[in-house]
Amino acid sequence: MSDSATLTARVIPPPLLGAGGASKLLERNFLVYRRVWIIVFSGFFEPIFYLFSIGVGLGELVGDVAGPGGEPIKYAAFVAPALLGASAMNGAIFESTVNIFFKLRYGKVYDAILATPMLPRHIVVGEIAWSLGRGVLYAVAFLIVITAFGYVHSAWAVMAVPAAVLIGFAFGAVGMAASTFMKSWQDLDLVNMVTLPLFLFSGTFYPLEVYPDIFRLITKISPLYHGVELIRALTLGVFDTSLVGHVGFLVGMGAIGVAITSRRIDKMLLA
Repeated sequence: MSDSATLTARVIPPPLLGAGGASKLLERNFLVYRRVWIIVFSGFFEPIFYLFSIGVGLGELVGDVAGPGGEPIKYAAFVAPALLGASAMNGAIFESTVNIFFKLRYGKVYDAILATPMLPRHIVVGEIAWSLGRGVLYAVAFLIVITAFGYVHSAWAVMAVPAAVLIGFAFGAVGMAASTFMKSWQDLDLVNMVTLPLFLFSGTFYPLEVYPDIFRLITKISPLYHGVELIRALTLGVFDTSLVGHVGFLVGMGAIGVAITSRRIDKMLLA
């Protein structure tokens, strides 16, 4: 390599010239979290607790329920894929709200990053990818658990991991967009006000048919509902054309989140 090429690489590292700049942010996050890995790992246990307390415990009283195809399945097998989707949502939304808010408003991490050749778009891509990764980590671990306990009825369940990626993308992008509008720590309470109803009323614990018609229509707007239906179809091996709509909803939600986040980050950091 020539001296001029070496000098250029030192001044402007090649990965930062393109989208690869986001990988540097991922590397930075990894170096930070490897010292506090227990914080990330702890988020895996919440869906496990719900699975054994409600899916298994309450399931013994409920007995079999009708699955998406109408065939009877164990209640735990009905709840398990929904908890997998909720796990992906919680991992992504927590990472893209609480941590992003701190970095943006208090840590001033991004101000320091922009002193390098990195651009705001690298921050957006890198942080959304990291929050997506956290959601997928939870989902993969949970998928292994429910498979071991026999709550997976189809080999298509391996596709639940890409489905969890899609859920993580949708919620991570929207979560980061919401973080750019938050002014104080109290605003983070609004995150729980949104995610808790989504968790409880997105077809997670009960089939949609048990709800009144008006509530059923409202539930179909829930992004987690679309994620739950997608993963449940994969783990039970029941498919229909509605899956295309579920995928399209999550992709559209993520795209809107990315667009808003990019605008907001540009405005806040380059103003």
